[in-house]
Amino acid sequence: MNKWTNGNNKYTCLFRATRDGCSAGTFHNLCDNKGPTVTIIYNTNNSVYGGYTSVSWSSYGGYRDDARAFLFRLYQNGNLKPVQLPVINSSYSIYDESSYGPTFGSGHDLSAFTGTIAWGGTYFQLNGSVSPGSTYSANGETSDSITNGSNQVKDIEVYLIEDKGNAPLEEPWRKTSQWNRKYFEELKEKVERYKPLKELNVPQARVLLVGQVGAGKTSFFNTINSVFRGYITRQACSGNAEHSLTTIYRMYQIRNSISGKPLNLRLHDTRGLEADQGMDPHGMCYLLDGNLPDRFQFNPSVPVTPDITGFVATPQLADKIHCVVFVIDGSTVDVMPEKVIEKMKGFQIHMNQRGIPQIVLLTKIDKVCENTSEDLSQVFFSPVVQETVDRVSQILGLPRSNILPIKNYESEIEPQDHVNILTLLTLQQILNSADDYMFNYLDQIEDGKIQQLNIRE
Repeated sequence: MNKWTNGNNKYTCLFRATRDGCSAGTFHNLCDNKGPTVTIIYNTNNSVYGGYTSVSWSSYGGYRDDARAFLFRLYQNGNLKPVQLPVINSSYSIYDESSYGPTFGSGHDLSAFTGTIAWGGTYFQLNGSVSPGSTYSANGETSDSITNGSNQVKDIEVYLIEDKGNAPLEEPWRKTSQWNRKYFEELKEKVERYKPLKELNVPQARVLLVGQVGAGKTSFFNTINSVFRGYITRQACSGNAEHSLTTIYRMYQIRNSISGKPLNLRLHDTRGLEADQGMDPHGMCYLLDGNLPDRFQFNPSVPVTPDITGFVATPQLADKIHCVVFVIDGSTVDVMPEKVIEKMKGFQIHMNQRGIPQIVLLTKIDKVCENTSEDLSQVFFSPVVQETVDRVSQILGLPRSNILPIKNYESEIEPQDHVNILTLLTLQQILNSADDYMFNYLDQIEDGKIQQLNIRE
């Protein structure tokens, strides 16, 4: 219903026949002059259907114009089969008369009931009708396909619809522990103690960052670095430019602020993707397989070949990429160049062939949602961020749990706990995905499908 009404809506039940009685007078007393409503009818054949109007009901005795009105079916015989029947003659969208219950259309395309209907013990035997095609497009539907041949209904409900806009959800769409200093320290310690599977003798999980120019790949490394250094760092060059500021393939270490020792993960930063420039599929395969050396110089006009200086001819498991992170600017998801999306999907084919898990970083969420900008701890209460996560999930064909909203350090000059917590939550999911790859690799070794010689001793 939110999709059909183009809103993030709050629904308040104004009228329910089983609670208030199935009476036209009661319907008007409870629903007149309230604003946009949706009428939902539940019949005994487990079909659910109804109508929406963006104008208020009244009892003045005539038709009302509503170009946004529509009829719909949600369920047919208990099966989800949604269909929308838009209005085609808006002058007769709804009929307001005190003796009529909810009525849509001049031909009474949907007339719920008139007068008062007595409760029959298990259902109401309505005296209205469903006959789309007069004021509302039939869209190939008939009375039987909408009602499944029954005018006996278990209930009728009318809901007031109010657009919540960017109002926070009552419950988070992704649950975490309470965001406080203790939680931050727990997450930080967990990442610091992380080690890849000891059976594989891999010293560090290797994570490849791939994303559009300006999406925040390099800034993500700087943000992680800031979390563990305890102050804002700018070790890697980042910023906004027409073309990628990253021209050298870097394998960045993340070091503990006290010991200075690197953590057991390494971030590989690549040149930003552009519609007509950037990494090609062959170059991506060399990256995934661990063939390219640290500080390899990208040249968009020269393809990567085994003849480059420092090419790793026989990479071991420790050299290969264990997880790929796509970095996408959350504020520009709707205008991402189609060619960039096609590149990402092309890369996914090679990643899937190698069994490499993929995560998406959804950056700049403070620009996606005003509430999140004011309080980052509200990110998982934001319907706008949730909707953006859903869209990216559909674009790349990845589970929503793999889409991780993030805010990089940008204008801040001191670390912020909420930024740190969200960064560590994201990093933990990335490391979990890298472990998934290694567990699968270990399974193949034990099954005799991969020689253990591929593991660096």
